[in-house]
Amino acid sequence: MQFTNIQLLAFFSFFIFAHAEEEITREIIISGNDAMQFDVKKFVTAPGEKIHITFKNVGSLPKIAMGHNLVFLKKGIDAVAFGQKVLASGGSATNPLPKSLLGDVIAHTKLLGPSESETITFEAPKTKGDYQYVCTFPGHFAMMRGTMEVK
Repeated sequence: MQFTNIQLLAFFSFFIFAHAEEEITREIIISGNDAMQFDVKKFVTAPGEKIHITFKNVGSLPKIAMGHNLVFLKKGIDAVAFGQKVLASGGSATNPLPKSLLGDVIAHTKLLGPSESETITFEAPKTKGDYQYVCTFPGHFAMMRGTMEVK
């Protein structure tokens, strides 16, 4: 069986375009639990890389008592200091990320209850360095932190 140049070109073009999304998108799953821990403490990405983060609350306690969110902070923003700023700005169990603080945030999920999940998509910063992520439910920032390393 012989293939013409056009048939080969069409086949390879389809193959390349069909897999292009896989090559430029990183898929990461992070879970938060009732022990106030993220299962992923650090991950590495490339500058400008498209990232899909699926965040799961794998706990069983009610959202009002043990809800979790995932907040990616801009470079230089310390997770603990940001958590304290959230509390000082009126952050609560029903408002864990006051709108007045979104200027310090790259991307975030909503507050999730037990067995809930959310996927967010964003582009990694173009500047190399460490970017912290945190749960801003009251008090959780002391333990629920991690780092996205852009290199």
